[in-house]
Amino acid sequence: MKIKNNIAISESGFVFDAGTGETYSLNPVGADILKLMNEGKNQEEITAYFLENYDVSQGMFESAYFDFISTLNQFNLIER
Repeated sequence: MKIKNNIAISESGFVFDAGTGETYSLNPVGADILKLMNEGKNQEEITAYFLENYDVSQGMFESAYFDFISTLNQFNLIER
């Protein structure tokens, strides 16, 4: 899964879809997930990063991660 090519992401978590003109703002966690996805990390690598760098359980993170991925998919921001 990867971010579509026409999606621009700023360091501050601002997302711009050049195809539709839509913009989105992410919280720091969402911005980290997109950054890691942009680097080519898979779900297991992203989960490991969050378990190491945030105070979160694996179950809690995975639940939030899948909700976030579902939202990205709903807004047509990712390719599967």
